[in-house]
Amino acid sequence: MLRCLALLLALTPAVLALPAAAHGPTRQKVTETVEINAPADKVWAVIGNFQDMSWHPAVTKTEGEGGNAEGAKRTLTLDGGGLIHESLLNYDADKKSLKYQITDVDVKVLPVNNYSSWLSVEEADGGKSVVTWKGAFYRGYMNNDPPPELNDEAAVKAVKGVYRGGLDNLKKLLEAGG
Repeated sequence: MLRCLALLLALTPAVLALPAAAHGPTRQKVTETVEINAPADKVWAVIGNFQDMSWHPAVTKTEGEGGNAEGAKRTLTLDGGGLIHESLLNYDADKKSLKYQITDVDVKVLPVNNYSSWLSVEEADGGKSVVTWKGAFYRGYMNNDPPPELNDEAAVKAVKGVYRGGLDNLKKLLEAGG
């Protein structure tokens, strides 16, 4: 009996260390902003419709149902043919914000899992506005030792690219009078 107890106590530190060695991915977060020389109402009029993402240069078509109601769905067709399926989680026209999640995407299109995002517009001084796009997600490969194209860095880089491309184009469109 004492021998079994001594063995158990000797193995306990090794057993307790195992979960640490099997640590999976960490939730990543990205926030990008842009200041636009246009009033917040004008900016929200462009980005505030969940069923229309024509302002993003990578999106060639948006199809959906449910308008801006919670639970509304949309499918984004990307330049190059990839598809992203999304669902609206929260919509607040008064606060000029919406929150959505990706419900289905091939990691070859966007190397993320469990992705949710928030897009908002705030009034800034001088009739300008600030658009904030932030998201939280896991990398495309949920197990340990991901391949480079599905690791944390690839996921963050891809999401930053999506946000920067959209925000920079939105600024260009609105400041050109669009």
